[in-house]
Amino acid sequence: MPSLYVDGRWTASQNGREREVINPFDASVLTTVDEADETDVDRAVRAARRAFDDGDWAFGPSKRRAEVLRAVAGMLQRDKEAIARAETLDTGKTIAEARIDVDDVTAAFSYYADMTGKDAGRNVDAGPDAVSRVVYEPVGVCSLIAPWNYPLLQASWKVAPALAAGNTFVLKPSEITPLSTIRMVELLEEAGGPPGVVNLVLGDGATVGAAMVSHPEVDLVSFTGGLLTGRKIMASAAEGVKKVALELGGKNPNVVCADADFETAVDYALAAAFLDSGQVCSAGSRLIVADELHDRFVAELADRAERIRVGDGLDPDSETGPLVSAEHLAKVEKYVEIARGEGARLVTGGRRPDDPKLASGFFLLPTVFADCERGMRVVQEEVFGPVVTVERFRTEDEAVELANDTRYGLTGAVWTNDASRAQRMANRLRHGTIWINDFHPYLPQAEWGGFGQSGVGRELGPSGLDEYREAKHIYQNIRPEPMRWFRG
Repeated sequence: MPSLYVDGRWTASQNGREREVINPFDASVLTTVDEADETDVDRAVRAARRAFDDGDWAFGPSKRRAEVLRAVAGMLQRDKEAIARAETLDTGKTIAEARIDVDDVTAAFSYYADMTGKDAGRNVDAGPDAVSRVVYEPVGVCSLIAPWNYPLLQASWKVAPALAAGNTFVLKPSEITPLSTIRMVELLEEAGGPPGVVNLVLGDGATVGAAMVSHPEVDLVSFTGGLLTGRKIMASAAEGVKKVALELGGKNPNVVCADADFETAVDYALAAAFLDSGQVCSAGSRLIVADELHDRFVAELADRAERIRVGDGLDPDSETGPLVSAEHLAKVEKYVEIARGEGARLVTGGRRPDDPKLASGFFLLPTVFADCERGMRVVQEEVFGPVVTVERFRTEDEAVELANDTRYGLTGAVWTNDASRAQRMANRLRHGTIWINDFHPYLPQAEWGGFGQSGVGRELGPSGLDEYREAKHIYQNIRPEPMRWFRG
């Protein structure tokens, strides 16, 4: 079956090229999909432009948009097991994680279905002789570019608010993990999304992504991915003065104070660092532990990391899976060598597993580095793998200083039983989401995004909808009379 979706039809790429989709568990070929190029992007963008300018999706009844979003939410639950399985095969994550992802995607579609059409704007007091109001309208044609680590979830954070606001879009998942996104577009088609409103192109960022960003008919670009690519996108979008929303990752501090509940803090530190093999933009990959707790904490963390069951994501006994690709595995392994060269002490992991059943896959054992200093590359740069670094602190001020010493600013956490300290530190930390005695939860109703070089704009919450809207001021003089400004 063709795997591009343009103007209401499933179609092959114009160039006839295809790409293999690889299972990261054993490097086997899952399937082949069409590989788009600039011509396919142009077709998709122009279809989205026609649907926005000439159709009734953008400015028709908001009830219709809400019905489509709500229908997709229902279908996601109907097909939950099949979609979760596709996500696991594609990304390598455990089936348990993939099922949670489907539930979270469902929640995003449901939330924005409820938000659709609820904000009628506001009236502005302009005196007795005028009616003044501010209304919100869709931006137009959106290029939505999603990452490989949470392909379905991250796409939903863009697609749901874009549709709720009345936009049309062209969506590109990562070329590494396209399968669940294809399935989501099938659901949007089944739910009654009009031709041209929803468009899907597949391919790499250098060709397809670049064309989506630079196309003159695109009004907004939303991208989730790496910092270097985000900078290029921002520069390219600036040529056309396009709106941009960028989520570019993080190096997220997880601060453990001396009075924290030890057992709970260690347990959450494992999940923060090693969920989805650390391939999470909000991963707690930078542990900052109180000096008096440090040695005991590191020893317990390493002991438990060694007992994490690494394996096939479809095996219910697996607790974490492989990295997404051979190229990404090599990148993470390079960081392990860099860390050792910088003087960090490898406590556990840092190598591939011995199990011959895992030899063909892209696996790396959960890795803990101690004796880390803030200036090390492994501490400052986003490794995006199952690698956690541990630093010490002696005072609250030092902990905050270390936690804020990053060019990123996506998430952070504080573990303490002192309620005053918790709030005080949370207020001082310069990150978009702060967890107190927790790690990783998010809510569709609450904004998600970062400070610093973690990005521009917000996803989720009311602000996530605002990214896809333009504010318009309409002023009406209800008693117009000649001004006589010029007397001639």
